[in-house]
Amino acid sequence: MFESAELGHRIDKGVWDREVPALREALLDAQYDLAAAKFPVVILVAGVDGAGKSETVNTLNEWMDPRHIQTHGLDEPSDEERERPHMWRYWRMLPPRGKIGIFDGSWYTWPILERAHGRIKTSDLDQDMARVARFEQMLIHEGALVLKFWMHLGKEQQKKRLKGLEKDPQTRWRVTPRDWKHFEMYDTFRQVAERALRSTSTAEAPWIVVEATDARYQRLTVGKILLERLRARLDQPVPAVPAVPAHPPHPSLDGVNILRALDLSKRMEKKDYEEELLELQGRLNLLARHRNFRKHAVALVFEGVDAAGKGGSIRRITQALDARRYHIHPIAAPTEEERAQPYLWRFWRHLPRRGKVAIFDRSWYGRVLVERVEGFCAEADWQRAYSEINDFEDQIVRNRSILLKFWLSISQEEQLRRFEERQTTPFKRFKITDEDWRNREKWPAYEAAICDMLDRTSTEIAPWTLVESEDKRFGRIKILKTIVQRLEDEL
Repeated sequence: MFESAELGHRIDKGVWDREVPALREALLDAQYDLAAAKFPVVILVAGVDGAGKSETVNTLNEWMDPRHIQTHGLDEPSDEERERPHMWRYWRMLPPRGKIGIFDGSWYTWPILERAHGRIKTSDLDQDMARVARFEQMLIHEGALVLKFWMHLGKEQQKKRLKGLEKDPQTRWRVTPRDWKHFEMYDTFRQVAERALRSTSTAEAPWIVVEATDARYQRLTVGKILLERLRARLDQPVPAVPAVPAHPPHPSLDGVNILRALDLSKRMEKKDYEEELLELQGRLNLLARHRNFRKHAVALVFEGVDAAGKGGSIRRITQALDARRYHIHPIAAPTEEERAQPYLWRFWRHLPRRGKVAIFDRSWYGRVLVERVEGFCAEADWQRAYSEINDFEDQIVRNRSILLKFWLSISQEEQLRRFEERQTTPFKRFKITDEDWRNREKWPAYEAAICDMLDRTSTEIAPWTLVESEDKRFGRIKILKTIVQRLEDEL
C-alpha cells in the first residue's frame, strides 16, 4: 500500500516558487465559496512519526484564512475524555457547515497505537475500523467532504529524519524516546497501519498516501489535492446521499402492533403508589451514593406521545437524586448551531461523565419520529438513522454507561382528556400548544413510526421499556422499578 510513497518524489525550488502563489489564491477562493455552499470539510492528517504532519497542518493554515479553519492537534485523551466513549472527543470537534476542520491525529490514532503495542487484538482493531468507516459514511451522508492524508516515510528515511531533527539544537526537542521506540517497532506499525487503511479506504473517503521525504513535494501535493477535491464539490454539486428509494414499512395485516398490544387498563391505588414511591426513591438514592456508582455514567431516555407523563416521571426520579449528580436535557427543535452539524452531534455533547446521570426529555429518536412524520428530513435520512442510532448506543454501553430507554404510551382518549385539562388549568397552559393538537391529527402516522422505531432499535444492549401510562401512578412506579433493578444489577 505504501510502495508508491517510497520512490523519492521531489519538487525543486523553482517549481515551488512558481506554483505556490497561484495555489494559495485558488485555495482562498474555494474557501470563501465554501462558506456560501454550507457543507463542512474534514481533513485528517496522519502518518508515521517525523513525517511532517504538524508542518503540513501549519502550511494549510498559512495558505488559507485561519478564521474559517478549526485545527485540532490531538494528544492523549484527558480524564474528562476517558470517561466518555472514544468518539466523544471527535464529535465535539467536528466543523460546522461552511468551515474546515483539520485533525492532526484522529479517530485512527489510538486504535493503531493500541494494536501495535499489543494492548488490543486484531479483531478489536477490525471492529474499531468498522465503526470508524460507519462514522465517516454518516459524515458523508450528512454532507461533509472527508479527506484523509497519510504521511509516509520508509524505514531508512524515518531514521534519517529523526537523526537530522535530533542533531539540530533548534529541533532536538521534537524527538522523544517514544519516537525512537516507535522507530524500533516500524515494521509492526506499518503492518497495523496497512490493515487499518485498507479496511477504511472507501470510494467516498479514500486514503491518500503522500511521500514525506521532500517537504515541498509533500505540501504541494496536499494543497493541490485539497483544492481539486474542494473545487470539484463546489463546482459540480451532487447529492450527499444517492437518491435510492427506501423500502416502505411493512403493514400489519391483522391490525395488531406492539403499541395496541399494551394493556393500558393497568392501575395502582394511591396508597400503594405512595408507599412504593417512597421505598423506590430511597433505594435509588442509596444506589446513587454507592461506591461503584462513580465507575458508571447513566443515561435515561424518555420518549412517548404528547401528554404521556414524561415530565412527571422525570420529577419522581430527580426527587431521589442529589441535584449535583444529574442534568435534565429537554430536547426541542435544533438551534442554528445544532443545524450546522450532523443530527447526533447535539446528543453526543451531552453524554455524562462517570458518576453522573443525564436525563433526556425526548432524544435522538426525533429523527425517526417527528422528523420522519413531519417531513423535516429526507426518507433516506431517517431510514439510515436506525443503524446510526444503534451504533451510537453501542458506543455508550461499551463505555460502561448504563442506558435505559422508556416509551410512555397512552390511548387517544386519555390524551384528549389530558389536553383539555391542560387548557383549562391556568398553571398547566404552558404544556399545551397548537403543535400538540396538530400532532394528534397524525396519530396513525406516528403510531407506524413508533412501531418501526421499537422494532429496529430495541437491541440486546439497549432494549426499550414500554410503559403503560394511562394511569400515571402505575407508569411512574414501573419506571422507577426498572431503573432501581438495573442499577442494583450493575452495581
